[in-house]
Amino acid sequence: MDTQKLLYIVLALGAGYMIYSTAKDLIKKKPSKEPGEPAPSNNNSNSSTILPLQLQAYERMALYVERISPQSLISRIYQPGMTTVDMQLAMVQQIKAEYDHNVTQQIYVSAQTWDAIKTLKEQTISVINQVAATLPPDAPAMELNKQLLEVFAEAGASPSELVAQIINTEAKKLMK
Repeated sequence: MDTQKLLYIVLALGAGYMIYSTAKDLIKKKPSKEPGEPAPSNNNSNSSTILPLQLQAYERMALYVERISPQSLISRIYQPGMTTVDMQLAMVQQIKAEYDHNVTQQIYVSAQTWDAIKTLKEQTISVINQVAATLPPDAPAMELNKQLLEVFAEAGASPSELVAQIINTEAKKLMK
């Protein structure tokens, strides 16, 4: 059960980091204008072009977060006859491929949101690898799937759900 405790610690640290960075961003005050400093430009043409791109980026990040959740990965990847190693490699590869596909979206989302997404990716891969390491490599993939679902269910609030909340909050701020 030492591995399970380690997994809980990793999940708790990741969730704590995400909550901390979001709270820090929300508490941070906007800097006041210094005397002699030019007023910020309100270029409606620029903001009307960028806003849809930003909202699209938040949508894509919300989809990414959903697609890398263990439940979603398992339902898309699992095939009868797969071993634990096959499943582990397929899940990690899928997470990395989807991340690579969406990496350019970081220019449209806040730094805190992007940090939360990267942390979620790394944390999910770490948990998959740690759980897989406790099983024989030739064990049926269903064993890995079952243990992964148990670990995330016992952890309480899902890290994916926490990051999705961060994304939703940031996107709603843009629409105000």
